[in-house]
Amino acid sequence: MDEIALAQLPIAEVVLKEQAIAKAEDLRAGPLPRAMRRETLRGLLIGFTIAMDALAIVVGFEVVEVARGFHWLSPGGISLVVIVIPAYIYFGIIGSAFASPTLSRVSASVTGAWRALLGALVVVIVCAFFAKFSLKISRSAFIYAILSASSLLVASRGVTALVIRWGLRGKTTDRLLITDRTAQGVPPDIDVLDLQFSSLRPDLADPAQMALISERIDPYDLVYLHCGEAEREGWVTTLKASGKACEIVVPSQSIHTAVGVGRLGGNDTLILSRGPLSLGSRIQKRLFDLAVAVPVLILVGPLMLIVAALIRLESPGPALFTQSRIGQANRPFRIYKFRSMRLASQDEQGTRSAARDDDRITRVGRFIRRTSIDELPQLLNVLLGEMSLVGPRPHATGSRAGEQLFWEVSELYWMRHALKPGMTGLAQIHGYRGATQTKSDLEARLRYDLEYLQSWSLWNDLTILFATVKVVSHANAY
Repeated sequence: MDEIALAQLPIAEVVLKEQAIAKAEDLRAGPLPRAMRRETLRGLLIGFTIAMDALAIVVGFEVVEVARGFHWLSPGGISLVVIVIPAYIYFGIIGSAFASPTLSRVSASVTGAWRALLGALVVVIVCAFFAKFSLKISRSAFIYAILSASSLLVASRGVTALVIRWGLRGKTTDRLLITDRTAQGVPPDIDVLDLQFSSLRPDLADPAQMALISERIDPYDLVYLHCGEAEREGWVTTLKASGKACEIVVPSQSIHTAVGVGRLGGNDTLILSRGPLSLGSRIQKRLFDLAVAVPVLILVGPLMLIVAALIRLESPGPALFTQSRIGQANRPFRIYKFRSMRLASQDEQGTRSAARDDDRITRVGRFIRRTSIDELPQLLNVLLGEMSLVGPRPHATGSRAGEQLFWEVSELYWMRHALKPGMTGLAQIHGYRGATQTKSDLEARLRYDLEYLQSWSLWNDLTILFATVKVVSHANAY
């Protein structure tokens, strides 16, 4: 087989203990130190850039107006700045103006900053129109202030570019090469996971191993794969399911699943995936989750306390039921639900789905399951960042469609975990709620889950939430 022909890099040996795979929650395959350091530096870089840009905007506006008798730092000016800065940051995030690849290129960085400033100014104009507030400032002065701020943004982004060049040595992306052969000539900024010295292998029938791989590659932004055809298919499925940007090193362009072509040194790479969401989209989704979950949790808090008391009164045991579910990047997490079954009848592994006349379910449990009130504690999972309001529903590791485990029905099952699981999803509003009894049921749900991943937008999330209200009480909810 072909070798990667680039300057030699010592192979990073990874030693794994097989007995540690007994439980996915106990797996701790630590990331390489360089990735952790650069991840922290990137976070500081983004914070530094936002602070510099905000300062550039404030100073740019203030310098021009001092000579004209209007001060942006006066009460009237501050009220406007309070609108401009948050709006600028918001448009910068959704426009990837603070993304590391953008910041490393001055032209793209400046363009992104100007677009964000333009968006912020549109917000100011709209607010001024609807709120009917005005400032004692001429239009010409306002234009000069904008030009001044725009010029200082160029300086701000130039400083950021210097920080990247000198502080991060021009590298803002953490990259990992997974290979099953001697890694020669790999650029020194790329970490190497040599499978010749590691027992780490994709096993699509083992959720624990899938979780371990996700933990191992979590610190990286881009993962390259260079291995033989015998193992390639399993790795391709695993990496695409991780939600990471992935490329495969090949001697020729021969894999139909690629979404583009890239380069690694002197080799062609096929881009397997770019990740389902950009940084800006992930931030939007998280802010949306918090903006909705926090007030809803406060609103339904009294109801949750009443339900918890009723559960405790009807049967002994805790009011909450927790269970291990498969979460984002195939990593397990503990989901919270109101307990709807008798304590002795609970199914930790989820091997037995609830039936319509299930004798394990209590009277209170039957009501809260039918009305979906039992799902309300998952708002805590949303606040903890383990779940989202909208996304593919998380399943227990022992869930079956007929006699088959879910991942045995289709290898595509793992790819639904590229995003955080949700309290509701596209499949649920199309009637796929409750137990999954057959293989065709699971395949239909899977199609909707993958469709959601491929066409994500904040508007779609909002639409799904509103549609969920109509199906809260559903014939399949029991």
